[in-house]
Amino acid sequence: MNPFWLIRLARWARHPPGGRQVVFLIAVVLISLAIVALARAGLWPDWARLHGGWRGGLRRF
Repeated sequence: MNPFWLIRLARWARHPPGGRQVVFLIAVVLISLAIVALARAGLWPDWARLHGGWRGGLRRF
């Protein structure tokens, strides 16, 4: 784990986010998990698929 993330987690523990931000974060995680589940089940539409394949990471410039 990057030390930057440890600092962010410590700051988050000292000053927790508000309720709306927590609900938003949970909603984003649930939507992401639903998309992954649909894609793995083969129910994701063809127009929304990546047809070039995954090359193992982001492109760096």
